[in-house]
Amino acid sequence: MTDDARLPDPLPAVRALPAGSMVIVRARDDARRAQLARQIVALNRKRALKILVAGDAVLAARLGADGVHLAEAELPLGARLRARHPHWLITAAAHHARSVMRAHTFGLDAVLLSPVFPTESHRGAPALGIFRCAAIARAARLPVYALGGVDARNAVALTAVTGIAAIGALQPHR
Repeated sequence: MTDDARLPDPLPAVRALPAGSMVIVRARDDARRAQLARQIVALNRKRALKILVAGDAVLAARLGADGVHLAEAELPLGARLRARHPHWLITAAAHHARSVMRAHTFGLDAVLLSPVFPTESHRGAPALGIFRCAAIARAARLPVYALGGVDARNAVALTAVTGIAAIGALQPHR
């Protein structure tokens, strides 16, 4: 996932991702999100990555991205987006078991469950922990990716999840 504050230039990290990885382009500013998405989509023409644009289906369609990533509050939009773009990958943020279950009912392809561990992105927020994360992932009816404080050291402790998502772990100093 891109993050303006923690990973101001995500392009080196995107270039280093293995084939088959997914990049969720996020930026608070619409112009920055559009610029970044254009750069990453262009870079991807040479790579086998999946590119999702966070919260902007119009931009995703215009750039030929692979889909969109929704905020937890936007879960109901999943059904409408699925009807308009049946080939898209549609993911969403989820912070509770209830949201993971709702995501399935709205036709989403996957959720990013967070925060699994304490994270700089949500300082002070209670972390789900490995056992709660695993229980939610096992009960889910769609793929669950762990996000929030995930790094190379603690990722090995995660069970039942489909994969991991990261921001801080992609920073050059790590």
